[in-house]
Amino acid sequence: MAHEMAHDTPPLGATVLRGLKGRCPRCGEGRLFAGFLTIGPRCERCGLDYSFADAGDGPAVFVILIAGFIVAGAALVTEVIYEPPLWAHALLWGPLAVVVCLGPLRPLKGLLVALQYRFQAAEGRLERRIEP
Repeated sequence: MAHEMAHDTPPLGATVLRGLKGRCPRCGEGRLFAGFLTIGPRCERCGLDYSFADAGDGPAVFVILIAGFIVAGAALVTEVIYEPPLWAHALLWGPLAVVVCLGPLRPLKGLLVALQYRFQAAEGRLERRIEP
């Protein structure tokens, strides 16, 4: 599916910033999200149809890997150095895990949608070859 690309495609840096801010990848003015993680139907400024946007599980995978590295690493270092009781681990790492997971989820989803727009990413299709 071809996107409604403007003739002058925004530079990559602008695309990345627009995605991280949750703004329209084409104009940078309208909002990308209608809810916390729900993509809106279209940009209220330039009218770009967001039906092409399908970030799937990509943002969640990145967040899980990054958050797991941060929280597990911090818990291991704390255990080795201080040897706190298990309740202290739960008190420390439970809230941190929630913050580290929810914080970057929306910006990463916006970034992936903006990059889909910028590079005209679409679902893969197999071409049928006609033999001579």
